[in-house]
Amino acid sequence: QVQLVESGGGLVQAGGSLRLSCAASGLTFKNYGMGWFRQAPGQEREFVGTISLAGGWTSYADSVKGRFTISRENAKNTVYLQMNSLKPEDTAVYYCAAKFLNTGSRDDQYNYWGQGTQVTVSS
Repeated sequence: QVQLVESGGGLVQAGGSLRLSCAASGLTFKNYGMGWFRQAPGQEREFVGTISLAGGWTSYADSVKGRFTISRENAKNTVYLQMNSLKPEDTAVYYCAAKFLNTGSRDDQYNYWGQGTQVTVSS
């Protein structure tokens, strides 16, 4: 079956960096646009960014634009989220998701989800 497994979360001080990874299995990875979403306690899940099937196009939420970068390695079935200049408001559980043959910014557009990884940014 399809599995998306996130890793790389943790505790970091404000201004620091983290790189999240999402390893996919059970699907033809190159046929899926990939997205990152996050959910903070008591808040709805929100879009972070997305990357096209071949990785040539990305789009980001305004709140992370210029600080976060999404990339992918189709040969490794893996998508990454590089997070720089982290702020306490970036604290959340981060999820990767896969969308067949397209990308999107709405979570209901995605077919598969990972279990999430916690990112905590201290002030």
